[in-house]
Amino acid sequence: MRTRTGVASRFVRKLGPATTAFLILAGLFGAVFAVITPPFWGHDEITQFGRAYQVAHGGFLPQEIEDTRGVAYGGDVPKSITDLMGYALTDYTTNGDEQNPMAADPSAYDRYKNAPVSAELDQVWFTNTAAYSPVPYIPSAIGLRAAEALDLNVGTTTLVTRLAGLAAYLAITGFALWSLRAHRIQWLAFAVAVLPIAVFQAGTVTADTLTNALAFLISALMVKALFLGDGLRRAETAALLTATLTLPLSKPAYILLALLVVVIPGERLGFRGVWRYTHWVFAAVGGLLFAAWMRVAAPTGDGMSLMRPEHQWGTVRPDDQLRGILTDPIGFVEVFGESISRRDQRWFTQFFGELGFAYIDVPALAVLACLVAFVLGIGIGDRLRPDAATFRRTLIVALVLLANVAMIYVTLYMSFTPVDYFIIDGVQGRYFVPLAVLTFAVLLRWLPWRLARPDGAAPGRGAVLTIVGATAVALIAAAVKYHVLVWG
Repeated sequence: MRTRTGVASRFVRKLGPATTAFLILAGLFGAVFAVITPPFWGHDEITQFGRAYQVAHGGFLPQEIEDTRGVAYGGDVPKSITDLMGYALTDYTTNGDEQNPMAADPSAYDRYKNAPVSAELDQVWFTNTAAYSPVPYIPSAIGLRAAEALDLNVGTTTLVTRLAGLAAYLAITGFALWSLRAHRIQWLAFAVAVLPIAVFQAGTVTADTLTNALAFLISALMVKALFLGDGLRRAETAALLTATLTLPLSKPAYILLALLVVVIPGERLGFRGVWRYTHWVFAAVGGLLFAAWMRVAAPTGDGMSLMRPEHQWGTVRPDDQLRGILTDPIGFVEVFGESISRRDQRWFTQFFGELGFAYIDVPALAVLACLVAFVLGIGIGDRLRPDAATFRRTLIVALVLLANVAMIYVTLYMSFTPVDYFIIDGVQGRYFVPLAVLTFAVLLRWLPWRLARPDGAAPGRGAVLTIVGATAVALIAAAVKYHVLVWG
């Protein structure tokens, strides 16, 4: 017994307590959500899977397809999988009375899932995800190719594709938490990493899984190098520079977050002398890759209106929206204000979790538990050194984060909102999760208050156990509510 305990203790010390807790909770509940979420009930999972399948088979560029409704992009997917997509789409868009389960016939899913993956292909529309580069679909593409090599059936193929994304989230985010293992701020970062919405998305097929992981990686390493003043190891610097290149290609709205790497002093990344601006070069290359892909993906914007109701087809015109912002900025600000007045409470709830296209909000207990974890994480967080992150550097980070928030709104205004619409449509609270860790770091830098025991020492194991317990409660409550409402 002592030997086992000693091995477990050494394992936790090596990985770090927050990393260990993350791998257990996110791994367990990510797998739970991957299993209990009906196929293609994740956020845009039909179109996300279609793009992942295209990437897995070498279709890296957007492919225009014929569509009588207008400009469209998509690709081919095995017909046995599109049959399941069609059933799932009908099922979650025609839910019955509230007292009945959302999934009308569980046995129907079993029939579709037990079918072999057919050689016959069917065309799938995915204009919205065709705009994404291949980068965020690499884990899903690997899962798909593995499923094909093993000749798995439709249900197992979709599950393996989901689990491949979960594995990437665990590996990248786990590495980020490991980098903070010597600091108490690891627990605040942990609380963000296991938000119900982040874990749910990690258990479904979506570009957001890798996007969230890369954003979390950049944020954690920036916290260590900039706000805590620690030098990064070589592996950490390599990871940071890689994420600086890949995050803008995963989701363009977070280009500004990636470019923040230039705020870190070069010596903390291990760069000195003529090499001290190496991270500036990577940021510049990341910006150029972002610009190049935006040019490639630009034509897909003409087809985005097909995601809207039929009477709004053709009303999403990015060029007209941009012209409107430039010629009437006051009008845009008014629309922005109207959006906040009407939608801010939805964005708040969605930040914690609106689970997939069942549109199930996580229960109030989950939101409360997450808030408890955040408050304790802030309360026991490190006192960030003013000499490590000067006021000027911290202000730059804060302003860039605000600009990134604005960029999210502008992106949705141009790519999804009809011309002359009364609000900015399509904004969801989950889009702000990638910005949370650095936002908290700015607050910790400027807010001096911390929790303390009567003797003045920082809270110990009790606070940590409360954070872990609260996040576990949030995930349990979210999973239970989702299962009850979907399956009964």
